[in-house]
Amino acid sequence: MTTGLFPSTYFGPISLYSQMQRCENVQIEQWEHYRKQTYRNRCHILTANKVMDLIVPVARPAEGIPMRDVRIAYQQDWQRLHWNAIESAYNTSPYFEYFAEDLLPFFEKKEVFLLDLNEKIRETVMSLMQIKTEVRKTNSYVENPENTTDYRSSFNPKSASNTGKPYYQVFDHKFGFVADLSILDLLFNEGTEGILYLTE
Repeated sequence: MTTGLFPSTYFGPISLYSQMQRCENVQIEQWEHYRKQTYRNRCHILTANKVMDLIVPVARPAEGIPMRDVRIAYQQDWQRLHWNAIESAYNTSPYFEYFAEDLLPFFEKKEVFLLDLNEKIRETVMSLMQIKTEVRKTNSYVENPENTTDYRSSFNPKSASNTGKPYYQVFDHKFGFVADLSILDLLFNEGTEGILYLTE
């Protein structure tokens, strides 16, 4: 039985979801020390002008704070800014109207903890894309888990994959195909057929 240990992500990259659906069981790490400038609080989408980072601001985390205790900051109206950017980027995509209603609540309700937001997003995305992998959160931090493939450091925004089989993208006529964007890109452009892309 294949078990993978993954970080919690904010609309994580396609490569992460592709790897998740290959596992029979997935564990989401909640006890690791929070890491800045990672997919834990950001994602990449393709807009009319460029690849854009959407970053969830967090309350200044103390040194060594566990991921499960990181709080979201709401001094800025980042939810409105994120949703406006997503709507602008994908409102002409084939499946935006189909899935927008499922995703809009994440930009209306104010979750206290980043992990809670990320996990509710992951559950929704996996349900929409019909990914059947069993998922649970870790009970403690383990440096080198046995019988488990550790992906906690495998997905980094600064070294995102630049390869991947092309699929339709709204702005591919401007930029060509851009690989390994947020799972939002695959969902809005390919819909539930995106599961076929993840399994290739």
